[in-house]
Amino acid sequence: MESAPARVVNRPWLHLLLFVLTVGTTSLTFDNLFLGASLPWGTRLGEALTFSVALLTILGAHEMGHYVLARLHGVDASLPYFIPLPYLGVGTLGAVIRIRGRIPTRNALVDIGAAGPLAGLLVALPFLLWGLAHSPVVDVPELSSSFPGRTSLWSLGGDFLQWLQVKLSRAPASPASDALPQHALLIFGDGLLMRGLKWLVLGPLPAGKGLQEHPVVIAAWFGLLVTLLNLVPVGQFDGGHLAYALWGKHARWVGKAMAVVLLFLTLFYTVTWGPWLLVATKVVGFGHPEVTQPAEPLGLGRKLVCAVCFLALAGCAMPVPIRMEIW
Repeated sequence: MESAPARVVNRPWLHLLLFVLTVGTTSLTFDNLFLGASLPWGTRLGEALTFSVALLTILGAHEMGHYVLARLHGVDASLPYFIPLPYLGVGTLGAVIRIRGRIPTRNALVDIGAAGPLAGLLVALPFLLWGLAHSPVVDVPELSSSFPGRTSLWSLGGDFLQWLQVKLSRAPASPASDALPQHALLIFGDGLLMRGLKWLVLGPLPAGKGLQEHPVVIAAWFGLLVTLLNLVPVGQFDGGHLAYALWGKHARWVGKAMAVVLLFLTLFYTVTWGPWLLVATKVVGFGHPEVTQPAEPLGLGRKLVCAVCFLALAGCAMPVPIRMEIW
């Protein structure tokens, strides 16, 4: 008779240590990316910590949603591990939990898979509402959009070929432009959800006006981005769990279709989708482990939960999440 696997003991001190380190790395990274050295030290510290606390609250709610529902279904799971990443991205790779047991049914799979993004989204929304109400409206330049996008693989490849052609022809370098760029503006992409919240809080903004985002808005925006990435219906992402619960082994084809969408976005909108495409296809893959009790049917309530999650995916979706405008 095969013995049951030994239960892994949680190490609360490790989870706490990683959390504290991630508070530090997210605060330092936010200060480095978004705050000017001319600001008073106390102001910089306050805004950096505000961003960090808001972001980690959203990420923590996401992972605790998974953890609580896993435990309610009798599935062994670890506490969240926060992943510090100093001076890269926003200072963290997010947070994860380890599911150490098999998930029994498709209903449990939906509960565990959906609890994370829904919990994170429910925490992010009040942060967004409060932060938008405290974000000043400022003058911004008129922004242009193009297709293919300027940071798309198509455009960057064309720029590289043009540069290569000049090098191979040994043509003299073109003279420098008369004026160097004086300003740079970081533009956060708006999905339907963000646009709706901005309209609700601020109403329509006139041409030439935009927001100077409060640190809480920036943190919640990254929370929406995390929700979007996790709800992509591929493999063992949260969205992949839901797709498998709905369509079983046919979910593999849903994942492959989503990979084609990510490839299209990488080619024609921005290469920043490329790493997530590689993670989805090469690291996560399209497969999904079977539940231990596959005969139990998926309930109507769980199907509605899946529908809500895919609506959240559509609401958070944005072709170009973030870009830099220079003028």
